[in-house]
Amino acid sequence: MRSIVGRFLEHSRIYWFANDGQEEMYIGSADLMERNLDRRVETLVPVLDPEILAHLRDVVLHAYLRDTERAMLLDSTGRYARPERESDPFNAQQFLLQHYTEKTGD
Repeated sequence: MRSIVGRFLEHSRIYWFANDGQEEMYIGSADLMERNLDRRVETLVPVLDPEILAHLRDVVLHAYLRDTERAMLLDSTGRYARPERESDPFNAQQFLLQHYTEKTGD
């Protein structure tokens, strides 16, 4: 599991399953923490539109999986550690802000 806490505390909650080539993606409110699942109603909905699915996978998830500035990785013992840097530092939220600003002209 990868956690990113940066400028935006409310971050993307995207669940992507490759399913041996039968890709499925869900978005929703749930961050799957026990305290949230026990005391509130959380929702997940499937992403059915192929263009939206591709955008979430190829732009949003790709950015978050590349993050080296704010990401923390949870290991099987319950400990968090920063990912190893294989390249220049990368901040996913900053990238996404620039990406959408360039696309919209705002």
